[in-house]
Amino acid sequence: MTGTHQGLALGLFSVIVVVTLAISAWAGRVRRGSPEEFYAGGRMFSPMENGFAIAGDYMSAASFLGISGLIALYGYDGMLYSVGFLVAWLVVLFLVAELVRNCGRFTLADVLAARMGEPRVRTAAGISSVTVSVVYLVAQMVGAGSLMALLLGGTGGRARTWTVIGVGALMVLYVTLGGMRATTWIQIVKAVLLMGGTIALTTLVLIRFHGDISALLTTAADRSGHGRNFLAPGLKYGGDWTARLDFISLGLALVLGTAGLPHILSRFSTVPTARAARRSVVWSIGLIGGFYLMTIVLGFGAAAVLGTDAVRASSPSGNTAVPLLALDLGGGAGSTGGTILFAVVAAVAFATILAVVAGVTLASSASVAHDLYATLSRRTGRGARGEVAVARVAAVVTGAVAIGLGLLAQNLNVAFLVGLAFAVAASANLPVLLYALFWRRFTTRGAVWSVYGGLVPALALVVLSPVVSGGPGAVFPGLDFDLFPLENPGLVSVPLGFLAGWLGTLTSSEPADEAGHAEAEVRSLTGAGAA
Repeated sequence: MTGTHQGLALGLFSVIVVVTLAISAWAGRVRRGSPEEFYAGGRMFSPMENGFAIAGDYMSAASFLGISGLIALYGYDGMLYSVGFLVAWLVVLFLVAELVRNCGRFTLADVLAARMGEPRVRTAAGISSVTVSVVYLVAQMVGAGSLMALLLGGTGGRARTWTVIGVGALMVLYVTLGGMRATTWIQIVKAVLLMGGTIALTTLVLIRFHGDISALLTTAADRSGHGRNFLAPGLKYGGDWTARLDFISLGLALVLGTAGLPHILSRFSTVPTARAARRSVVWSIGLIGGFYLMTIVLGFGAAAVLGTDAVRASSPSGNTAVPLLALDLGGGAGSTGGTILFAVVAAVAFATILAVVAGVTLASSASVAHDLYATLSRRTGRGARGEVAVARVAAVVTGAVAIGLGLLAQNLNVAFLVGLAFAVAASANLPVLLYALFWRRFTTRGAVWSVYGGLVPALALVVLSPVVSGGPGAVFPGLDFDLFPLENPGLVSVPLGFLAGWLGTLTSSEPADEAGHAEAEVRSLTGAGAA
């Protein structure tokens, strides 16, 4: 892009950053020393506001950049991400939302503590939540780096590095300044911008093909280099048994992982009642469903308008397909219309990344302060303000770790990276959550074993997979220790999480606290005694 066009896009970026920082500063003036205010925004958000915020939290860089890019590269198989991310909300709606609002206070560990107050359960849940949050943050960092590298005319180097560092610094500012109240309003603004930008791009794609979906798909297949196979299953996950098992593993992780994501679970504590939590999910499903339908049009539109080879040439993982599509739809490179549309889409994508990293960082810092610090620390007298101070420090540390990992994983697709985060969440968090809510005999040992029995294998299998080593697209392409053949560990690690919880309970010498389960059951179903 020319200097003028880069200046326009950077100017829009600056406006987004200034507005979101102003929101954080404004929100930070409201009772920011209270844990309930910092973690849950005072529980004063309406179902519609929280629904928009949940949608803003969920529709990340993986959705806007990564999924569309995967569809542009792999057609039907890339579309499976859209289906998995959407279907996952049925699990949240029917099994999790109301019960978590009634049982929990701020974090996943609070839900478990409604039945078992053992410090080691809270510690295990805190470690798991922080781990999932960091993996999720890495994907957002990679998306930000790809976006800025495209804007500045390169595919790597200092542009990516400084963008990742800048996003990390901004997310720390959002959390430390405004807590949940600021994060929520940033996510609401982001959801409105993202839906508006996606609707505009989808409309332009359909206008380009005169509303003929068949013509769109046919052109996409012709320009993909794969012919009709582009529209059929198997281009990415067909072939040998490894690819087919990878598909099953990915689907399992996507469908089950959402219900275990810490930043999604924490959103249910921001509304006053369980009924409001359920209505929030209904609002978010409507927004998210419409959005994912449009990402399918954008993905096939990028393949049809740009061609798969052009998408891959810009970014081998497809992360820049949507911005390049916007540039072409607006009139092409060098045109004023193309530059404006590209700049708007890039700014919306950047706002998407900023909002999501703020929400995930807040969830991670809450787990560190509310679960780990409050459990491990033996000091007294610091009170609630001391916990909030620790949460702010934790946000800084989380940001630093996410920046470092984001720089290592910058060549991977962001939707794929989020799929790994979902696998870890589905392996470590979901089994213990469902057992605690629905199994009367569940014990403290079962809870601890369930968390670590899913978390450790999930992380170990990722490290030993082709994602980290053994190929040109791996994190460490020069090394080769890929002993596990699947790219996503969910097929193995999710059952292990459930199995470990079951075995831990059966082998436990402690009696099951049936009275505690009965009390928690009444509380989860009726809301009696809920915070």
